[in-house]
Amino acid sequence: MSTGQAILKERWASTNNLRNQLKIEKEIVIKNLLDLFQLNAAKKFTELFRIDPEVNLQLLKAEITGKAQIEQPQGPTIIEILETYNIYFTKRVSSGERAPASLQKYKRAKDLLLNFISSTYKQEDMLASELSSSFVFKLEQFLKYDSSFKDQTGIKNNSVVKYMKMYKTACNYAIKMDLIIKNPFNIYDGRLSVKDAVFLTQQELNTIENKIFPTPRLEKVKDIFLFSCYTGYAPVDALELTERNLSEDSTGNLWIMTSRAKTAIRANVPVLPTVDKIISKYKNQQKGLIPKISNQKMNAYLKEIADVCGISKHLTWYVARHTFATTVTLGNGVRLENVSAMMGHTNTKQTQHYAKVLDVNIMEDMEKLKSKFR
Repeated sequence: MSTGQAILKERWASTNNLRNQLKIEKEIVIKNLLDLFQLNAAKKFTELFRIDPEVNLQLLKAEITGKAQIEQPQGPTIIEILETYNIYFTKRVSSGERAPASLQKYKRAKDLLLNFISSTYKQEDMLASELSSSFVFKLEQFLKYDSSFKDQTGIKNNSVVKYMKMYKTACNYAIKMDLIIKNPFNIYDGRLSVKDAVFLTQQELNTIENKIFPTPRLEKVKDIFLFSCYTGYAPVDALELTERNLSEDSTGNLWIMTSRAKTAIRANVPVLPTVDKIISKYKNQQKGLIPKISNQKMNAYLKEIADVCGISKHLTWYVARHTFATTVTLGNGVRLENVSAMMGHTNTKQTQHYAKVLDVNIMEDMEKLKSKFR
């Protein structure tokens, strides 16, 4: 390989290949440049030798001349990370640790991400290591205002926050698997918009419970709704309950023992009298503790029940869960941590979202305070 330096053949010979003491400035400069060249070559060789003792001479030459192109490991793409996590999540669903509905949401999250990358970057995929803060916040805007699903454009804030958390969760899993070293979604700081949960007062609950409906269809829906009002189970969990979930403790009290499909957290609830009557009513009539019904039909029939009972609130199956947290439990003095345990929450902050503080509780506490000022 050429050093890029030149000297007359006679001078090269007379100076003993520039080893003798030199007086001509040009030859001194050339000598210094050759020494630096040799030192750099030795340094590059040592670096390559540490990586692999079988040093490739062509690579060494490229390193010395500055023409080397050492390929850096690229790592997985963001879609590959989502697919890897979904495979893992599928196993959790198969083992009963997580609900199939949650898996569908992760699959939907992947489809949304594909649409975003295609429409914004005109690519099919992107390396996770190349994702910037700009990518993350452009994705949030795309989900909120430009994504389309079932003839609807844009996704509401709370759903967007949940999707973004799914991407973050998938990337955290990739870090655990040594696929990436940094989570690009750690920068995301979106928050859920907490709204007051709709729930029934004790009077409204009694109205529904005491109402006898002429059609078996509405009577059955009333029983299912009341079952959730007095147990706090979400629809997906309530429909999976069977007699195997019933257990009697040492004092003869009957319990429903289970884990929430959404969180795999234990959610054991004592069987209250109303629930006991409903279980007895449908015993041996079906496999579960209560009749099976789709969430869509349930909510449609609950609208009828609300109309018949003169209740102006928008009744859905989840109103029953909120009613359990507020009117049935907290409204009757059950401690927040116990309500949290029965609802299968991982912490009491989640319960506070459902469990609205009732005016009657405030009044009881204020009555105690008033007595001290009399």
